[in-house]
Amino acid sequence: MLVKAIKTRKFLPPKDDLWELLSEIKSLKENCVVAVTSKVVAVGEGRCIPLNKITKDELAIQESDKYIPRELSPGGHILHTIKDNMLIASAGIDESNGAGFYILWPKNPKLSARKIWNFLKKKFKVKNLGVIITDSRLVPLRRGVVGIAIGYFGFKPLKDYRKTKDIFGREFEMETSNLPDSLATAAVLVMGEGSEMQPIAILEDIPGLKFLQKEFKPKTEYDDFEIPEKEDMFYPFLSSVKWQKGGGGK
Repeated sequence: MLVKAIKTRKFLPPKDDLWELLSEIKSLKENCVVAVTSKVVAVGEGRCIPLNKITKDELAIQESDKYIPRELSPGGHILHTIKDNMLIASAGIDESNGAGFYILWPKNPKLSARKIWNFLKKKFKVKNLGVIITDSRLVPLRRGVVGIAIGYFGFKPLKDYRKTKDIFGREFEMETSNLPDSLATAAVLVMGEGSEMQPIAILEDIPGLKFLQKEFKPKTEYDDFEIPEKEDMFYPFLSSVKWQKGGGGK
């Protein structure tokens, strides 16, 4: 797999032209995936709030589906939130590279990914194309962040090994690979987390990716990319604390 980051001009909060920024992509091949950071997508949508209007925690509580009070976090460093069925710090709100603004997540990351997909397909006249909108997250018991896809479009999200056999002939019963987040991690690694100004990456020669021309619709619950919280293997940990209801982004 090949991953190449694209250096762009400085993208300016509180509102800038996302379509102009995406036009800095000079060419796209068939069967590639374009990764775009959630921050530039959000700035393109005007999803920016001045720092002096509200505190970050107040804003995160408004944007989250539910949250754990900051004082319950070790050292009070993080406001734990769940938003759009993802465990993420402060509902994804960031102030780095924000020029005096809090930058929220895109209003509807899945729809945003689809709009970018349509724009790029039309511009470059390609048939098979994937799009992911990326952010960063922490992994339990590890320092540092890795990538996460908060929205995707144009491909099947799971590589399914079920009913195939391992090298010793044992049949897989549950094994699937999470492609959006795996691709996001690779993209975020090359795009960087600081002042690189590389908010776009192109991923090519991706093994096992099945491209789609419409929204992915799971045939069964086990094909669904998202897992209901109570069915998730981490539910014993998620349910061991008392979450408080957030504003749900309303």
